[in-house]
Amino acid sequence: MPNFIRIIIAALFLGAAVTLMVFSFWGWGILLIFLAILVFVTFIFNEKMLLAQWYLRKENMEKAESTLMGIKDYEKELYKGQWGYYNLLIGLIESRKAPMKSEKYFKKALALGLTMDHNIALANLSLAGVEMGKRNKIQAQRLLKEAEKADKNKLLAEQIKMMKGQMSMLDKTQQVRGGKGSYRQY
Repeated sequence: MPNFIRIIIAALFLGAAVTLMVFSFWGWGILLIFLAILVFVTFIFNEKMLLAQWYLRKENMEKAESTLMGIKDYEKELYKGQWGYYNLLIGLIESRKAPMKSEKYFKKALALGLTMDHNIALANLSLAGVEMGKRNKIQAQRLLKEAEKADKNKLLAEQIKMMKGQMSMLDKTQQVRGGKGSYRQY
């Protein structure tokens, strides 16, 4: 359902609530005010996005993906402030299946804008992991610094520390040519 229809429905509920209160039906009027607030909240926070986040926390990726795929055109169905979060959630789901394909979603999420610092840190940390997978150490270090700077509440401090440890192991891992075309890692 397009987002502007939710505003119209909330306005209709609010108008009906005021009318009922004028005619002394206070109980029904208050109930309709609560319904109008609920519909308006779904304008700001889409119910499919909330369900997908809940499924992600429960680590049920199939249901989270099917819920997000229920959003056909996110530019029409979501509030503009949620476009970045939509791409972040798609990127998190995609990173479980194919980490290298999730890069475009994290970049798009950062480009569209994320308002919470820990989500910016999460996107940068995920991008740093993708860059490490590509063996692009300089870019991965830059993204890790950005993630560390954005993580003001230290919610991702453990993951950042672990990623830095893996990056130092990346320096130590080098391929040395052995006999007859074989490769060994040290």
